[in-house]
Amino acid sequence: MSKTPAYLDEKLSFEVRAKDLVSKMTLEEKVTQMLHKSPAIPRLDVPAYNWWSEALHGVARAGTATVFPQAIGMAATFDENLIYKIADIISTEGRAKYHESVKKGDRDIYKGLTFWSPNINIFRDPRWGRGHETYGEDPYLTGRLGVAFVKGIQGKDKKYLKAAACAKHYAIHSGPESERHQFNAVATQKDMRETYLPAFKELVQEAGVEAVMGAYNRTNGEPCCGSRTLLQDILRNEWGFEGHVTSDCWAIKDFHEGHMVTKTAPESCALAVNNGCDTNCGNLYGNLLIAHREGLVKEETIDRSLVRLFVTRMKLGMFDKPEEVPYTDTPYDVVSCEKHSDFSVEVAKKSIVLLKNEGLLPLDKSKLKTIGVIGPNADSRTALEGNYFGTSDRHVTVLDGIRAEAGKDIRLFYSEGCHLYKQKVGLSEPRGSFAEALSVAESSDVVVMCLGLDATIEGEEGDTSNEFASGDKVDLNLPGLQQELLEQIVAVGKPVVLVLLSGSALAVKWADEHVPAIVQAWYPGGRGGEAVASLLFGDYSPSGRLPVTFYASTEELPDFHDYAMKNRTYRYMAVEALYPFGYGLSYTKFEYSPIKVDGSIKAGDSVNCSATVKNAGKRASEETVQLYLKDVDASVEVPKWSLRGVKKVNLKPGEQIEVQFSLTPRQLALIDNDGKAVLEPGSFDIYIGGSQPDARSEELTGAKVQKARFEVTGNRMQLQY
Repeated sequence: MSKTPAYLDEKLSFEVRAKDLVSKMTLEEKVTQMLHKSPAIPRLDVPAYNWWSEALHGVARAGTATVFPQAIGMAATFDENLIYKIADIISTEGRAKYHESVKKGDRDIYKGLTFWSPNINIFRDPRWGRGHETYGEDPYLTGRLGVAFVKGIQGKDKKYLKAAACAKHYAIHSGPESERHQFNAVATQKDMRETYLPAFKELVQEAGVEAVMGAYNRTNGEPCCGSRTLLQDILRNEWGFEGHVTSDCWAIKDFHEGHMVTKTAPESCALAVNNGCDTNCGNLYGNLLIAHREGLVKEETIDRSLVRLFVTRMKLGMFDKPEEVPYTDTPYDVVSCEKHSDFSVEVAKKSIVLLKNEGLLPLDKSKLKTIGVIGPNADSRTALEGNYFGTSDRHVTVLDGIRAEAGKDIRLFYSEGCHLYKQKVGLSEPRGSFAEALSVAESSDVVVMCLGLDATIEGEEGDTSNEFASGDKVDLNLPGLQQELLEQIVAVGKPVVLVLLSGSALAVKWADEHVPAIVQAWYPGGRGGEAVASLLFGDYSPSGRLPVTFYASTEELPDFHDYAMKNRTYRYMAVEALYPFGYGLSYTKFEYSPIKVDGSIKAGDSVNCSATVKNAGKRASEETVQLYLKDVDASVEVPKWSLRGVKKVNLKPGEQIEVQFSLTPRQLALIDNDGKAVLEPGSFDIYIGGSQPDARSEELTGAKVQKARFEVTGNRMQLQY
């Protein structure tokens, strides 16, 4: 009777088992296991595995799955508990799909359990095409939502992972897309530690994220996928990361083809592996055999990477008896089931932001006989999906949603009006559908204009069919003929609701001045049209908040290539926003009591504060309570204020609740010019309300945010970053 090899002994630790398995492999076999498409090793009973799977807002590119709102829309909920539930559903569906695929012998790309999500880059510039994959521009919000997403993906079992999440793209990565293969992002230690790195640190140390993906670009001269500073000094030595690192796809060849820091493919492979990049998305690691022969990389270094990779696969239960792994019995019928699909609509409802409302919304069906629906995004499935999406088994466009909500007693008129970005379609003249759209407007009691973008014109370089800037936006304007169409429809004189479907900020200053109601719907998911229609007709009160600043124009923005935070995002911008970060209207009114907080605390103590929130309106509604902190006496330049707390409360008319926050010493600390976390004694201001404490938010909401000051006494303290 043959003895069970140690790597199959479920009583041993995963690390011991992985080391035993790796020790039995030839060098050639080891190298093949470091490619994203890892072949089987039959003699060791190692099945083939493809590491490349996606789950940004649902299991992606692997057939049918529940399609949630795009990540930027999820961020607009400001709700980490909701994000956890979304990710838990994603990993449940991922498990079901994975096991069904394995049963059928399908081990293809996108069919695995190593999900290359979430994208926690900071959306520092609204022109960046991939910004809609992120949780917005704020480090605190990005960290909280990213932690929740990772925990939901990876599950609660103490031994096994439900699925493996991946924090990407590490680090200092947010465009321009067209230059990412040779671009060097230059950032100060202060900006790195204050803005670009905090979310990655939280996902590593708080959420225990299993994987980290390096970015394409260089950061301060080092290619991210081979950066000793990022991968060794910070990620592993400082933060204690124990999982595996993967390259972005074909990023290793950029070392010698784009960044020109190495001369050959073997040198590029050695730079990456020696600094801890364990998996190559691509095929360049085939050159590791040459790199080893040339003495550029040692076999024990390759072994180190292999152990990390097989520990992950073992944590996923791939080498254990199915009955021992808690997720292997996930039934296939959970995939896009009614419960999950319905929940995606609820998420979409919570993601939509009401930007303007001069009493037009909600629409009163009893007073309407006709509704006109106009615009290239009105009946667009593409505008529901965003990018990195799965296949929804049901698509409900905005037009579909309005038709269902309006019922049979209201006549619906529809016109596309214009192409999303082209001047003309087919053989028609430019503006060929304008006449039809004007007729629709003239025939309607109210017009719903559905404009904006979709992922074909904002997204990843090489992943879009756009005619713009490799996925980036050249400006923040409505593309093509959309602005002209909007102006002509408004001139008809009928009440107009503008519904924007986009993954990023648009400069809709004209609309703000001329259109009575504006709704930001993002890319709301497979059945997103239901959520939009429900908002328009008042089935619920909106509670979404902007996770990004809406600027008036690109003229206010620094150069796209400049990674300094000066004049970027709400924390450092010098000009007034069109619509500020954290802003969003409701169908009811909330009132806040003065803040309760101790007037003085000792350095090193936490700060406890609270405010009572009351629904002073006539509609039940959820409120997004936000806490901002300002260091009044800082010795270095700091943000004008920073988000430091969010609470979601649901209140009936007349109901009130006390919302409590606790700020840790680390949250009170500033980042100095050397990148150190320092708590300085002095004055601090706390703001609690439904928005930022800026003048523009106050003007738009008609509500003043509560403010209180406290003093920190004692000595200056350096804290652990």
